[in-house]
Amino acid sequence: MSDNKYDVIVIGAGHAGCEAALAAARMGAKTLIITVNMDHIAQMSCNPAIGGIAKGQVVREIDALGGAQGKITDVAAIQFRMLNIAKGPAVWSPRAQCDKVCFQRAMKLEMERYPGLDIKQAMVTAFIIDDRRKLITGVETDMGDSFYCASLVLANGTFLNGTLHYGMVNMPGGRAGDPPSTHLSEALREQLGLRIGRLKTGTPPRILAKTINFTAMQFQQSDIHEENFSYYPGETALPRAQQRDMPCYMVYSNDITAGTVRDNLHLSPMYQGKIKGIGTRYCPSFEDKVVRFPHHERHLLYLEPEGEFTDEYYINGISTSLPPPVQVKMIRSIPGMEKAEISRYAYAIEYDFIFPDQMERTTANKIWSNLFTAGQINGTSGYEEAAGQGLVAGMNAAITAAGKEPVALPRDLSYIGVMLDDLVTKEIVEPYRLFTSRAEYRLHLRQDNADLRLSEFAYNIGLLPENKYLEYCRYRDRINDRTAFFKAEKYQGKTLWSHLKQLKGDAAGLLPFPEEITAMDMSDRLERRAFRQLVIDSHYEGYLRREEESIAKLNKLECWKIPAAFNYDAVKGLKNESLMKLKKVLPATLAQAGRIDGITPAEIALLQVHLTRFRKQSNNETGPDA
Repeated sequence: MSDNKYDVIVIGAGHAGCEAALAAARMGAKTLIITVNMDHIAQMSCNPAIGGIAKGQVVREIDALGGAQGKITDVAAIQFRMLNIAKGPAVWSPRAQCDKVCFQRAMKLEMERYPGLDIKQAMVTAFIIDDRRKLITGVETDMGDSFYCASLVLANGTFLNGTLHYGMVNMPGGRAGDPPSTHLSEALREQLGLRIGRLKTGTPPRILAKTINFTAMQFQQSDIHEENFSYYPGETALPRAQQRDMPCYMVYSNDITAGTVRDNLHLSPMYQGKIKGIGTRYCPSFEDKVVRFPHHERHLLYLEPEGEFTDEYYINGISTSLPPPVQVKMIRSIPGMEKAEISRYAYAIEYDFIFPDQMERTTANKIWSNLFTAGQINGTSGYEEAAGQGLVAGMNAAITAAGKEPVALPRDLSYIGVMLDDLVTKEIVEPYRLFTSRAEYRLHLRQDNADLRLSEFAYNIGLLPENKYLEYCRYRDRINDRTAFFKAEKYQGKTLWSHLKQLKGDAAGLLPFPEEITAMDMSDRLERRAFRQLVIDSHYEGYLRREEESIAKLNKLECWKIPAAFNYDAVKGLKNESLMKLKKVLPATLAQAGRIDGITPAEIALLQVHLTRFRKQSNNETGPDA
């Protein structure tokens, strides 16, 4: 194969691009990833943390599918916490504070060493297209190079026509320190004819530890834990953080902080109409918190270390686009930060995105079938959401390059599937963020069982390497053996399985029977993890059975495929609004149609009747309705 010809090309080496390129390469595709700056591969541009509510579940799913984000987080982690531990195991979510430099270096090394994966530093300026077949056949760069491909993945993050805002001053940028990609935004409109929108996100200031009085703040220690993000043994060759329990700190803003914001709203680009892009409501700027929630006298802030070998701290909760002098006043009004020095000012960034109703659940574009998109270009926020989309995009780009049909992850199998289904069926007017509440079947979609849900699929499709699959099989078999034993063995007239239910999903609780009768070697790490799984499974057994019945009903509707040629205009009885939405989204199945906002059960029943007629007509070409 020629040096400039690839099966898959990935544009952008953020969290989405890295997972896309690695997934394609694991599938056997000759892959090229192009990035503006190789030293910024997998840069943690905002908070140097991975995981959190629903996000931690996604990272576990990425790992179960053979991806890299989990294991890179494990080597870079400087603090680990399991969130929501006071609630049921269904919503427990792992989160790790990372050394941002270690994370970036480890992912860069992983990419550089991966077989079949090339990396080039350049900026893509245009597509090479076959307009007749609606295929993208390659890309051109600012270095004068042309590279050709069978499939293309776009994972541009905030770089598409990016603009940085520091108060009323703005400048072009993909993020602080990197140039924007302006030519590619034009190419998406001019060459590909895609509908483009504008979104906004932001980041808080960073301050130096030597100027902070931590005694005025609440200390937050790392959890004592045995957990990792990755289910598989770590690789010692990667750069690794040594200090694993660095603390964070909590502090509250006050009325002086809020007053400083109110007095300077005339200098806020967001409130003066300079920013047109819409930001996420779930992670509002500090200006929004003050204006929209005036009844809150204070707001909780977290001071989080940026790394093991830096004294910079990230102030989680005070994202702003106010001018630098105002930022200084805001920060110095907070207890413990009266003398704080800002090392990096906060800013807002606007960027272009592609309205995601133009893609399938496989991340394939509906017009350009060999184009796949992942991350903020699809209107999402967060490293984890981006990485999950990237893995699916890279997988399906490789499948398409091999001449096969791309695969969609169902929403009853993964949070990644929930996210992708939401993106293509919901109206995306602000950056999308995952929550456990978005999943109907979150008892099944837990962080503890992602490998049990996804690793078999990943191995069969070519995503999960043999050594990891064998490790998974050992664990799966251990679970099955121990489950059978606990359901058969009795203590005081009841099965051990029945006794496990008393723990209510918490394996750290006091055992309701002597440990020696379990026949489990608790000095073995795999055995301890298997026991934790048994405790959770026994706790949710009845609920899971009911949820499985609901999933079965969903799958019946998923089996009702809606052909691309189906004529919605022929369905009498649909509301005009429903008709417009169905023609815009073009759902692949009845189940997906039912998740479009405003589509009623009665309209799904109408579609079912017409689909039955459509099938009969298609199967009987000589009939009167043919």
